[in-house]
Amino acid sequence: MNQQKLLSVIRDIPDFPKPGIVFKDITPIFSHPDLCAEIVGEFCRRFENVTVDAVAGVEARGFLFGFLLAQAWQVPFIPIRKAGKLPYHKISREYALEYGTAKIEMHTDAVLPGQHVLLHDDLLATGGSAEAAAELIEAAGGKVSGFAFLVKLSFLEGEKKLLRFSQQIESLVVYNE
Repeated sequence: MNQQKLLSVIRDIPDFPKPGIVFKDITPIFSHPDLCAEIVGEFCRRFENVTVDAVAGVEARGFLFGFLLAQAWQVPFIPIRKAGKLPYHKISREYALEYGTAKIEMHTDAVLPGQHVLLHDDLLATGGSAEAAAELIEAAGGKVSGFAFLVKLSFLEGEKKLLRFSQQIESLVVYNE
């Protein structure tokens, strides 16, 4: 996939959600169904030699392509949600953001023991949310088979937190500064 094609569509929003942060807005991608299909195809290609029994997506933007990937592979989709949003028995992890802390949760029966789960989110920054999500998957008895991100902010070095779960970390767009 041509990284430049995605870069031309992703919008920078300065000072959001707080001053000094440049938010990478992926929502313009959804105006281009052909690009969405290309993104799903590229992730499927990059993970074709990886066992994927389920796909987990981190709320909220991780649901968008995470669900499409699960459909493409015909495997279950696992929503990992913000605290207080899931109605059933759940486990949770708290993590640090660039601009605060947050907590995510997953149903206790979402991952089967031994299941290989691909974790998807829109953006890899400091790695806190992806690390917490991977810990939830492992706490439920699953194995993280890989990570799929649309965007990686490499200068924040979030990938370092994820290597203990899987060496298979893919990003379609990388920002070096």
